[in-house]
Amino acid sequence: MAWWNLVIKGVLSGTIIVASSEIAQRSTLFGALVISLPVASILAIIWLYRDTADLELVSEYAGNILWLVLPSMMLFFVLPAMLRAGWEFWPAIGAGMFATILAYAIGIWISQSFAAPS
Repeated sequence: MAWWNLVIKGVLSGTIIVASSEIAQRSTLFGALVISLPVASILAIIWLYRDTADLELVSEYAGNILWLVLPSMMLFFVLPAMLRAGWEFWPAIGAGMFATILAYAIGIWISQSFAAPS
C-alpha cells in the first residue's frame, strides 16, 4: 500500500473524530450522532474490499464488527452512570475502559467456547 494512501486514511479518520468533538461542544446529541454513525467501519470495509477484493474476508470482517460492538457498549453504560454518581472524570473513564476490556475478554471467551473446532 502506498504511503499516501495511509495518509489519506489517517487524515479522513482524524477529521471525523475532530468534527465530532467540535460539534459536541455545541450539541452533545448531534456530536454523539456523528460519532455513532458507523463511518469508520464503513470506510474500513470499503478500504478492505478495495485492497483485497475478497468478499469472504469482507463478510467475516463485517460480522466480527457486529459482535465486537456489543462489548464496546460497556463504556457508554459505565461512564455516564459514574459521572452522574459524582465520580471524577479520569477514574470514571478508567473504570469504563476496564469494564469494556473485561466485556471483550468475556465475549471472546464465550465465542471461543461456541466456535467449531478447527
